[in-house]
Amino acid sequence: MITDLRSRLILAGSFALIAVSGAAQNASTHAQGIDQEFQAAVANYHAGRLAEAGAELKALLPRTPKSFEVHELLGLIDAAQSQDVEAVEQLRAAVQLKPDSATAHTNLATALAHQGLRAEAEAQAEQALALAPNDYDANHDLAEFYIQSNRIAQALPLLEAAQRARPDAYSNGYDLALAYLLTGKTQQARQQVDSLASQKDTGELHALLGRIDEQEGKFIDAANEFEAAAHQDPSEDNLFIWASDLLLHRAYVPAIEVFRAASARYPQSPRVLIGLGMALFSRGEYEDSIQALLKAADLNPKDPRCYLFLSKAYLLSPSQARNVIERFRRYAELEPGNAMAQYYYAVSLWKGIRTGDTSVDSHTVESLLEKAIALDGSLAETHLQLGILYSDQRHYDKALPEYQRALQLDQNLADAHYRLGQYYAHAGDKEKSQQELDLFRKLQEERLAAVDRQRAEVQQFVVAAGSSSKP
Repeated sequence: MITDLRSRLILAGSFALIAVSGAAQNASTHAQGIDQEFQAAVANYHAGRLAEAGAELKALLPRTPKSFEVHELLGLIDAAQSQDVEAVEQLRAAVQLKPDSATAHTNLATALAHQGLRAEAEAQAEQALALAPNDYDANHDLAEFYIQSNRIAQALPLLEAAQRARPDAYSNGYDLALAYLLTGKTQQARQQVDSLASQKDTGELHALLGRIDEQEGKFIDAANEFEAAAHQDPSEDNLFIWASDLLLHRAYVPAIEVFRAASARYPQSPRVLIGLGMALFSRGEYEDSIQALLKAADLNPKDPRCYLFLSKAYLLSPSQARNVIERFRRYAELEPGNAMAQYYYAVSLWKGIRTGDTSVDSHTVESLLEKAIALDGSLAETHLQLGILYSDQRHYDKALPEYQRALQLDQNLADAHYRLGQYYAHAGDKEKSQQELDLFRKLQEERLAAVDRQRAEVQQFVVAAGSSSKP
C-alpha cells in the first residue's frame, strides 16, 4: 500500500516566530503586525481556505524574504493545490534557509516527486533521514521511494525503523508486512498482519494474508482469505483478487460468477473485463469471452493484455470477425511502433479471409507481418505466420527461411516443425520431413500434457493487473 505523499506533507516550524530582517526586527509593533498576518494565513490553511491563505502569504513574502516559515507554508499550500512548480520553488527556498531541518527536506522531496523529479526527490529524502535517523516520517518516506522503484530490500530496514518509532502506524505496518512477503519472509509477514489485524481488521489485510497463504502453498486458506476480503470490503481490488485466485486454480464457474459481480459493480474496469473474458475462454464459452474482451478493449484501447487473450478466443470462434478486426485495426493505428499490434491486426485480417471475408487481400496481411518483423525480428510466431502466408501463395522458396528463422528463435514452436516438415515433403526430402513431423508430434504431446501453461499465462496477467494498485 503506497500512500499518496501529497497528503502527508508536514507543516514545520514555529508560526509565532517570523524571521524578519533589517529595521523590521527592531520595530516590535511592525513585527507583531507581520506575525498577526502570518497567523491569519495559518488559520486559513488549517480551515482549508487555501486560496485565501496563499494570497495572504504572497502579500507577506516581500516583507519577510528570509522567513523559513513563510516559504514553507506557502510551499505546502501550493502543493496542496497541485501547483508543483511553485511548491518546489518555495520549499527549496525553505531548505536553503534551514538546511538542518529534516522536515523541510521531507516536504521538498514530496514536492519534487510530484513534479516528476524523482532522483532529486530521493536525494532530499535521504538527506532528511541523515538529519533524523530515528524519525518516523524520514524513514517511512524514504522507504516509499524505494518501494515505488521496486527496491524492496532497501526499503525493508527503513520500514522496520519506522515501525519501531510508531508501532501503531497502520500505513507503515501494512507496507512492512508486504515488504516481508515480497522478500520471502512469510513468517514475519504473517506476524505483522496479525498485529495489524488486532488494531484494525480490514479487507486488505485478509487479501494480504491470502497472498501469504498462497506463497506458503496453503491454497484453500488463501481462497478463504480472498473471499473474506471481498465480502468485508467489495472493492475492485479485492473482488479481482478473489476471482483471479479462483481462475488460477481452475474453479472456472465461481470465477466467472465473481468476475461478473465485479464487472456489474465496476463496469469501467478493463482488468475485470479481461479477467471475465479469460475465465469464459477457459471454460470454452468463446462467444461470451469475446464480448467481454471487446468491452475491455473499448475501455482501454492500448492495453496489450486484452489483445493477447482476444486473439486466442477469436481463433476458436471467428463469428465476430468484423468486430474483432476493427479493434485490432484500431490498436495497430494507435500503436504504429508496436510489433505485436501489427501482428494481431495481420492475423485477424487473415482469419477473416479464411472464413470467406475477401475484403482485405493477402498483400495487406503480408505488409503488416513484414512491418511487425521490421519492428521486432525476435518474434518467432510472426516469422512462422509469414512463412505460412508465403506457402499459401506457393512462394515456397520464401517460406523456408521464415520457418527456419522461427525455429532459431523458438525450437519448441510445434507448428513451425509441422510446416517445415510439409515443406521438405513437397521438396521430396522424406527423411527431413519425417524428422520435423516427429518433432511436431512430440511437442504436441508435451503441449497437451503441460496443463499448467494456461495457468502460467493467467498468473502473469493477474500479477501485472494487480500491480496497478499494489507494488
